[in-house]
Amino acid sequence: MKQLSLIVQKYGGSSVANADLIQNVAKRVIEGYEEGNQMIVVVSAMGDTTDHLIELMADITDDPDPREVDMLLTTGEQVSIALLTMAIHALGYPAISLTGSQMKIKTNENHNQAMITDIDTTRLKKELAENKIVIVAGFQGVNENQDFTTLGRGGSDTTTVAVAAAINADRCEIYSDVEGVYTADPRIVKNASKLDYISYEEMLELANLGANVLHPRAVELANTYNLKLYIASSFNKTTGTIVRGDEKMEGKKNVVGAASDLGEIKITVEKVPDEPGIAGKMFRSLADYGVNVDMIIQNLQRDELNDITFTINQEQEKLAIKVLENIRSEIRFNNYSIDRDVAKISIVGAGMQSTPGIAARMFTSLGENNINIGMITTSEIKISCLIKKDDANKALNVLHQEFKLDKIND
Repeated sequence: MKQLSLIVQKYGGSSVANADLIQNVAKRVIEGYEEGNQMIVVVSAMGDTTDHLIELMADITDDPDPREVDMLLTTGEQVSIALLTMAIHALGYPAISLTGSQMKIKTNENHNQAMITDIDTTRLKKELAENKIVIVAGFQGVNENQDFTTLGRGGSDTTTVAVAAAINADRCEIYSDVEGVYTADPRIVKNASKLDYISYEEMLELANLGANVLHPRAVELANTYNLKLYIASSFNKTTGTIVRGDEKMEGKKNVVGAASDLGEIKITVEKVPDEPGIAGKMFRSLADYGVNVDMIIQNLQRDELNDITFTINQEQEKLAIKVLENIRSEIRFNNYSIDRDVAKISIVGAGMQSTPGIAARMFTSLGENNINIGMITTSEIKISCLIKKDDANKALNVLHQEFKLDKIND
């Protein structure tokens, strides 16, 4: 006899972008329900709705109140959950839609980038006990003031994993317009391979490096609760990728994926006094304003002055400049320059920490293809290089070929 399960599914914005696609999702959800499973479905806003709301907001003001931003953006998911619930009703099945507030997804006070602190599953369990399919708004919660909050870009992934962990779901499935996790972006690398399995650690690195398949916070949550994730497409029934703990992996690959990130910029702070604590003051000030620094390199110059170079996400450029101007007199640096013509290229693999020579192969293959490396950063399972933006696609293909990622499932 088939084992019945409590299943949490997530459908991204591209999966519910119009009425036909919403009806397609409704049929897929009903298939699981017909098999006797309890179904919880987390849904994103339709298509590019969030982007359109942000554009509309920009037409009104360039300095919106964060609370009102969340009040606006949470409307996107409210539309999609209502329409999906209606589509399920139209097919003759019981369902109910719940906002983050109705679900009691509790968050901290940080509007636009809230963190989930607790989920009260009382209402959720009540609706499931009444044999309803429960449709949940992703990306949103409510703070102690009962104000709407949003979880930041990719927040619906985080909602999904958090709900699955809170309700102790048997399965957690995330559906979008991609068929799984690939060794590289298949739009850039034509022979990219879809991975059958990937560890939490490897998935987290790839997610942080620009692989827009799964949000990093969702991966961290899944790892914390040891919740296996299934990543697949909502447009077909092709087998996807399982994200799980690497202790169950039969053999750790040296390299499982390569990624490129075109969203970074390089800032060089020039002629910084070579004194103890100066770098700490500068990076503490950036951190206090929420600027996330990635790569860092310090070049020793003459006359006890250094150049300090670091990279950040391009969306934080204005904020970083504001911080540097605020601390210019305290740090006593000469000037700063910004290079936007950069990209970060990376390889990831749990096996590289026990395999010598991986970095040498990466650097050699890039050099043989006339791709110059500007900065390097490493972790136990990742190596990243900063290169010229125009070389990014070429570099991705070079590394994919060097580590034979097209044959990774062989």
